[in-house]
Amino acid sequence: MTNERRALVVDDEASVRFFIREALGRTGYAVEETVSGEQALDLLRDTRYDLLILDLRLGGRVDGMRVLNAVRWRWPATAVVILTGHGSLDSAMAAIREGVDGYLLKPVDPGELREIVDEALERRQALCAADAENADEPDVLRYGPLMVDLSRHEVEVNEHEVELTPQELKLLVHLIRNSDRVVEPPELVYEVRGYKTDTIHEARQVIKWYVHRLRQKIEPDPSNPRYVLNVRGVGYCLAEF
Repeated sequence: MTNERRALVVDDEASVRFFIREALGRTGYAVEETVSGEQALDLLRDTRYDLLILDLRLGGRVDGMRVLNAVRWRWPATAVVILTGHGSLDSAMAAIREGVDGYLLKPVDPGELREIVDEALERRQALCAADAENADEPDVLRYGPLMVDLSRHEVEVNEHEVELTPQELKLLVHLIRNSDRVVEPPELVYEVRGYKTDTIHEARQVIKWYVHRLRQKIEPDPSNPRYVLNVRGVGYCLAEF
């Protein structure tokens, strides 16, 4: 079928790959699979998939986080779901902050897998739609000592280049575009992660990590921020210049 969705499964357990291939295949996906991060990078170099199911712990020199970073830069429209057997959520949370659209612990039943996949695709589509709405904006944004070149994904602070993740870049761009006001946490979460939080507490917990990471990279003294300011009880804004 011409509208058939393509999925790539990256996991070093044959039984897991079989389970996911069967579960997604029954819903109309064309599923490819690979056992290592190295093979995944080779496939992702020239092929865009609608969905990537990725184990965080892979044998070999290329782990799941490296595959995740590669697909986020090469194919930003690809929805990514992390599938891992770890009892700890630490590694999964780190992946989520880097742009994962869904997360599942092994073992997973077929219904749960399909539900998370559908939610991940919707979330990724929402993010892409938001990016498309801003497509006619200027390629270069400037605010005080900050410069963002959107076409090159480059950021400079006082003419010194800094490297931001896609999520950190989205946060900074949204703050620059809304520099005339204080932006509330739920709005920032939606801009950065593409979903609406259930509570203001959840939004604050989610976005404070991204703010912390952004400050670490652009502030002269992250413990005493000069650029990205917190308005207590309201949200975040950029300092006036």
